[in-house]
Amino acid sequence: MMLTESYLPLAGGIERHVLGLSRELVARGHDVSVVTLWQPDLPSFELDDRIRIYRVHSAMEDAIVRSGHTGRVYAPPCPDPRTLWGLHRVVQREQPDIIHAHNWLIHSYLPLKRALRTPLVMSLHTYGLVCSKHSLLHFDEICSGPALAKCLTCMIASYGPVKGPPIVLARFATMKAERKGVDMFLPVSRAVADGNGLAQSNLPYEVISNFVPNDIAVLPTDVDNERGRHMEKLPRDAYLMFVGALQRHKGEDVLIEAYEGIEDPPPLVLITITGPRTPADFPRGVTVLKNVPHSAVMAAWKRSLVGVVPSTWPEPCATVVLEAMAAGRPVIASRIGGNPEMIDDGRTGFLVPPGEPLALRRAIEQVISDSDLRRQMGQEARRKVVDFQASTVVPRVERVYEQLLHQQRRRKHRHTRT
Repeated sequence: MMLTESYLPLAGGIERHVLGLSRELVARGHDVSVVTLWQPDLPSFELDDRIRIYRVHSAMEDAIVRSGHTGRVYAPPCPDPRTLWGLHRVVQREQPDIIHAHNWLIHSYLPLKRALRTPLVMSLHTYGLVCSKHSLLHFDEICSGPALAKCLTCMIASYGPVKGPPIVLARFATMKAERKGVDMFLPVSRAVADGNGLAQSNLPYEVISNFVPNDIAVLPTDVDNERGRHMEKLPRDAYLMFVGALQRHKGEDVLIEAYEGIEDPPPLVLITITGPRTPADFPRGVTVLKNVPHSAVMAAWKRSLVGVVPSTWPEPCATVVLEAMAAGRPVIASRIGGNPEMIDDGRTGFLVPPGEPLALRRAIEQVISDSDLRRQMGQEARRKVVDFQASTVVPRVERVYEQLLHQQRRRKHRHTRT
């Protein structure tokens, strides 16, 4: 049973990961259900192929419904009584052997853990075990670790005096229970393991990265209307490509400054989610595409020269890096977070210091001016991405499940003998 605060059709990195993992496990013969929070205009239960999807209610949704907005419902970093009751009913019905949590929905399950004794796995996709913002950023700098006063000032600056303090206080109050209740943490990179302090806290963990399907670079031969509409907006010439939110921590300003310094640059394509910025906000040569379906993103990678990931925050394990590599494209990324664990500097792309437009510009210029280098790096990227394909990664998740179930059987056997 997967626990995730939101799920498709809401699009995001964690949602796509849970969907991909669930489908891969089903294909390998497992029985999979997903429990997530109810969202406006979505059913309480549906069947997606062989995946059973339950949407449980939350006290947090009342404010959204009353306001008339259709925003996303989020899980708080503490138990929600209404969600806890919904989880209890679904768990009693499903009787899972393993529960695999992916974010703060875990807090509404932990009060049930002691009675149910079902092994609990938690994937760490961010730094949410120690950071209320999940980003490990104290204002715009890398945070050295949690401290109540420091976290309060940071969250007030980010979320305001009404919303910020309750989140921080709840996060500090539930840290101990979360660490004690999880049987195995699965950070998506060594950077995430270190940032969440797993080794220092002697917590059980195994680094298991994000993954992409083995056939992700194989596009359907038929082009549907939506994919075709987005493809028509791409430049005719080969281009640089960025995929992600147009936000400061993603290095948007660093990328634009680097791009403006390139003499006679190729086009730059920015693929992002809905946001307030328009193409008029960017320099000449920049194309902005919003709400692009995933098949069109993969098709766009194939027409690009190079992928650029200029983040200034410690990216946990950016799936866009893997998607570009699967399409045979070199990637230029910041030497921060999980990026160095995916990119072999000088072989599959280049790693540059975060927040330095000049270094980024020089790396881009080197790649776009040398077609042989691009081709060689693209070939190496395809070979490297095999380490991050479903056929490599998902069996490692299965082995964790098997290990925990074996430990549970041994405990039951010892209890029976005594």
